[in-house]
Amino acid sequence: MTESEPTEIAFFETGTEAADAETDRPRSDHGDSDRRLPPADLARRIFDMSPISTVVIDSTGAIAFANERAIETLGLSSDEIAERTYEPSEWNISYEDGSPIPVEKHPVARVFATGEPEYGFEHWLELPDGTERWLVTNSRPVANDADEVEYVVVSFADVTELKRRSERLLSDHMRRLEFRADQSAVPPSLRVEDGEWRIEVESVVSLPDGATVQYMGTSDLSASDFVTAVEEVPHYVDVRLLSTSDGYSRIEARAEEATVSEVFQSLGGHPRAVIIAHDEVRFLGELPGDVDHRLAADGVRRFHDNVELVSEDLVYSPHLLSDVVEDALTDRQLATLDAAYFSGYFDTPRTSTGGELADRFGVTRQTFNQHLRKAQRTVFEHLFERSDRAH
Repeated sequence: MTESEPTEIAFFETGTEAADAETDRPRSDHGDSDRRLPPADLARRIFDMSPISTVVIDSTGAIAFANERAIETLGLSSDEIAERTYEPSEWNISYEDGSPIPVEKHPVARVFATGEPEYGFEHWLELPDGTERWLVTNSRPVANDADEVEYVVVSFADVTELKRRSERLLSDHMRRLEFRADQSAVPPSLRVEDGEWRIEVESVVSLPDGATVQYMGTSDLSASDFVTAVEEVPHYVDVRLLSTSDGYSRIEARAEEATVSEVFQSLGGHPRAVIIAHDEVRFLGELPGDVDHRLAADGVRRFHDNVELVSEDLVYSPHLLSDVVEDALTDRQLATLDAAYFSGYFDTPRTSTGGELADRFGVTRQTFNQHLRKAQRTVFEHLFERSDRAH
């Protein structure tokens, strides 16, 4: 940056010229004569430490300055940034649909051409490590005495998480999938001679040790037969009956190994049911509408080689309170609330105690209660507070 030091002094003017201006300024009777002059490097320090990513581009298109936040956001060193220009081809920036942004449409090029600021320009940026970030940029000209654009100051914010959150909330379709595997996927304890059994997969809760606790229910088996059948499935341990009501039995089972149900959850969806017949087993689940069903098929094939997709429906599914709450909760808060609800913690009398659930998560009861209270408060805020007041 040595060659740009004269430009730096002109751009960040707070030194001698500022002092001269202060000297020529009329003094008042209110202590102005005692006011200390700002340090000569104050503007540069403010620029460097600003929490907003900012770069300064000169009339040749070169990046003259970049603050620390910009260096962090762009994933490059200051030397690497200094070697680049603003030309889109050097930055792999694109519109939302992935098409490249031509030079003449780049906001910096437009500001240099028109002398007018460009605000709220949104685009994808591919970082050196291959990840993509969604940025919102604001570009403003800095003119010289001849009213020519000498620099363009560009500030930008990484709003990738907000972008993805918005996409999740605005998505109004779910993909309902049904996969089939032959009888080799059915454990002997669950073989059916006639008809079929349907086991609802109500929730899959991830634990800190990598295991999961799964909550399942059925009306097609007696409570004792249901527990016995699940206990004989190799990857389930600690199976216990939680409740039986109106012929529907609910159990809790710890899975030490990965299961088919986790495939849907890992792709942002939900497992729904397992249907077991004499010569086949079918896995039902939902995925977000924009997720390719082949990803789920590949996941299920890790467990059963002969799986095939037998039905797929794209259905309208407007997002309700549950979607908003899931997005607002941390993973631990959501897991805690999920486990508390499906394990019967809120039932009267309780099917599971706070101590039992704390043991599941490997935390103290006090820590578990803290997570649960925070999760409950978030739910209540979104239920009872106006959207402009909820936090």
